[in-house]
Amino acid sequence: MLRRCVILLAAGLCASLSASGAIFPDSLKNYQKAPVKTILTPDTALLDEFGIDAIEQAEYRDGPKHFSATAWRFHDTTGAMAFFESLRPPGAKPDNIGTLAVRTSDGVIFEYGNYVFEVTGSLPAPEVFSELYDHLPKFEQSALPALLANLPQDGLIANSERYILGPVSLARFDPKVAPSVAAFHLGTEGIVGKYQTKKGVLTLGIFDFPTPNLARDRITEFQKIPGAVAKRAGPLVAVTVDPPDADAAERVLSGVRYETNITLNEAVPVNDTVPKIKFILNVFVFAGLLIVLCLAAGLAYGGFRVLRRKLNRGEEPDAMITLHLGK
Repeated sequence: MLRRCVILLAAGLCASLSASGAIFPDSLKNYQKAPVKTILTPDTALLDEFGIDAIEQAEYRDGPKHFSATAWRFHDTTGAMAFFESLRPPGAKPDNIGTLAVRTSDGVIFEYGNYVFEVTGSLPAPEVFSELYDHLPKFEQSALPALLANLPQDGLIANSERYILGPVSLARFDPKVAPSVAAFHLGTEGIVGKYQTKKGVLTLGIFDFPTPNLARDRITEFQKIPGAVAKRAGPLVAVTVDPPDADAAERVLSGVRYETNITLNEAVPVNDTVPKIKFILNVFVFAGLLIVLCLAAGLAYGGFRVLRRKLNRGEEPDAMITLHLGK
């Protein structure tokens, strides 16, 4: 009974996610869409942590050609990237359909903005995908996290990278680190990769904290984990727990570096010759206007005096008084 309730609850969740906004259009080039299917998600807790917004699956047919497409829409690009890494199988090969894309035994899996697609069957031409991109609702595309570049590549097992956004993904991909140590309430994000060594597989986790001071405070907590070897680089804390090869662990940790990129905003050279010429011309124009106003005021005053003298026909009221003193 309990199992049936869980299945019904999961089905209802998926149905509500699919109903929150149609993803696939009715047609793509010559392909026509069959009825949308509701799919069950085996790990709803992980999807919720990554920020799932909608899930939809559809089948398209163009005569004998057909393909099936599944889409997962997330709130942002980071969540989509994290799910893409968790979805790709170990033996997948890189594909040029997108920046984050792999080819599997029966199709392709790729990330596009805040969407993750899995396409199986007869893969359509690239222009079909371009038309699909033009119809995507609630599309969001932002830069991928810089933390992806901090994972050392030497010895990294292909497709082993996993992004961590909270306690659920931490428990799935790096369970030897406790959520309280990672301190996700500080805004921590992490990435995990597996490395092949002579004595076995080594798991490396890198956690990105908002500031170097927070990383300096947290590394002491990482070092308390039994069997942990940790290193701090700027705001990053790299840790491997119970490594099978201590020397290999040191080599992998030495590859974790943090480089600060400083961008200087330089003043753009401006040709100020034209503004200076305009300023000088404005000064001359203003001076000319003052001269014209002064002349006009003087002529008006003089004309007024002459007119008043003629109207009074005698001595001016304000004439100068003279004493006519003789010698």
